[in-house]
Parts: sequence; structure tokens; C-alpha cells
Amino acid sequence: MRGKKDEQQAMMFVVSMEEMVPREHPIRAVKKLADAELARLDSVFERMYGKTGRPSIPPERLLKASLLMALFSVRSERQLCEQLQYNFLYRWFLDIGVNEDPFDASVFAKNRERLMKEKIAQQFFDQIVWTARENQLLSSEHFTVDGTLIDANASLKSFKRKDRQDDDTSPSSRNESVDFHGEKRANDTHESTTDSESRLYRKGPNKEAKLSYSAHVLMENRNGLCVDISVSQANGHAEVAEGINLVRRIRGQGVGIKTVGADKGYDRADFVAPLRDEGITPHVAAKVKGSALDERTTRHKGYEISQRCRKKVEEIFGWMKTIGGFRRTRYRGQDRTGLSAYLVAAAYNLVRMSKLMGAA
Repeated sequence: MRGKKDEQQAMMFVVSMEEMVPREHPIRAVKKLADAELARLDSVFERMYGKTGRPSIPPERLLKASLLMALFSVRSERQLCEQLQYNFLYRWFLDIGVNEDPFDASVFAKNRERLMKEKIAQQFFDQIVWTARENQLLSSEHFTVDGTLIDANASLKSFKRKDRQDDDTSPSSRNESVDFHGEKRANDTHESTTDSESRLYRKGPNKEAKLSYSAHVLMENRNGLCVDISVSQANGHAEVAEGINLVRRIRGQGVGIKTVGADKGYDRADFVAPLRDEGITPHVAAKVKGSALDERTTRHKGYEISQRCRKKVEEIFGWMKTIGGFRRTRYRGQDRTGLSAYLVAAAYNLVRMSKLMGAA
């Protein structure tokens, strides 16, 4: 029998967002973990805000909104706020009532500097890592370091000479008025007028040069969780320097690192020697010629295991770029890009932990 639509809609109805989200939806476990970590930062949030004045948008809600953008591949803060008008799952995740007006996208810009100043994103990420360690999800001895390029939020047309004369006669940024073919451009003589902290860099031979940042990850080898992340300028030396900094930061927290795996790009004396000085065995993929390693390291079974485990770091980069929207940064400047990196990495860890802890 053919059904017919009801032309007269109900004037009043009762809606429970808790019931509208399926009980088996994986976002429930992620929300539970995120709420628990944010509750531990309550004293930090109290210090950030004054005791008088109009109530602000809760910082917990802004951080969870950034998690939503990574979890559901939302392109921009403005698009997220638009979807809050009708997406009940988003409203449920952010604890926004049915009759409550969602916040405007300008709230992110107004509060971003405050979050950066207090390093809230880093503290939130560190708290998640600490919880993973408490639940014995992390290896305390074996780690992997790697880096990747993140496209800057700037066009190549903005890459102009530093000594240019800005006047009314300078060409506009339209395609027909910009011709840099045959012009030698380098970071020493040129910079982006959109994001001056980004650098022109190519991933390898025969690859196109792009305005980029360099993102670096330290992964533990047991479950492939990200235990630290940083963003630096793409200059060709950042991978080695930041890799060592990440290892030292985790080691400074009392973690007894024994081995650190990496790809062939880290098979260099300025990476291997500092690790050995720290009492850490470098399980770096050895080059065929000119390797900084010898059979003292490569002959052991643990080296072979590290070489298999280190490839899991690509899953972190793959998720952050394809799902988390971090292939190209939404923001301008190294600090803002670093803030985004911590939040995207936090979202990745929460997804992994919700599965691991659910299976335990």
C-alpha cells in the first residue's frame, strides 16, 4: 500500500538529542574521553578568564569544536558554525541545547590568541597522552620519528621580492598580471606577502616547490599513538633538529626511551650521534652508501622490528591530512599552525584510544 505524506506537521514535539545519537555511534566514546580530559584542565581555564564581565563561550566548547572539524573533515570554522544550526550530532557533541543559539565563527578568532598564549592545545594534547600512558597503551622504550610537509595557506603569487616597492602601480594578484616565469626565486630574496613565516620548499627532485611548513611527529611503537608533535619552518634541516627536540622533550618527562626508528632521511651523523650521546639506539633505515650506522646496530632483531613498526607513522600523517584536514593549514603563521597541529593530533589519538580502550 502506498504511503502518503502528512501535510499537517505537529506544532509541538519533544526532542532529546541524547536519543537522536545512536547508542553504538563511535563518537560517543570519543566524547566521553574528550570530556574527561577537559575536566582535568578546569583549573587552567579558571585562570584564563576574569571574574567579572559577560560570560564567554566556554573554552571547552571551542576545543571540542576544533576536534569536530578534524573528526568530520569540516573545511572551515564558518562551515562548522553553519552546520550547528541544524546538525544535532554536532550540537550534542558540544553540549548545545536545542533552544540554545550556536556561537558565531568570529568567536574562534577572538579566543585563538588566548588559547595560544596559555598553550591550551598543547596541554590538552599532553593530557590525552598521559591518559594513554596510565592505561598502558604506550610503549615506554621504543619510538619512531618522522616529518612531513604541510601546505601553507598562501599562494605562490604572493611570493615576492623582499626589497619590492609597494605602490599603486604594482601589479595586482590576478593571473593575467602576474608572470614570474624565468625569475629566480629563493627564500633569501623572496617572501610571501600572505604568510611571511612560510617557506618555499620542494619535497624531492622533480617535485614542484610550494609554500610550506614542516610538521614532525614522535610515535610510540606499541599502538601507533602520537606522543608529541611540532611545526617548524620548512628549511631542509628541520626534520633532524625537531626530531631530536621531540625525543628530548619526552625523555625529559621521565620516559626511558631506548630506541628511535626513522627513515633514510635521518641516517645522518647529526641525528645519530646526539641520540647515542643520550644513550638511545638509533634504529634508522640505513643508506646503501655513506650510512652513519654499522652492524653494531643493524644486526640485532630489534632493529628489524623497529623498521617494520616505524611505517605506522604514515598512518598518523595519512589520517591528519585526509580526515583531519591538515594537508593544507587553515591558518597563517607558525604558531597558529602549531595550535592546529596539536588539536588534529589530539583528535587522532582520541579515535585510536576509544577503539583500544573499548577492545580492552
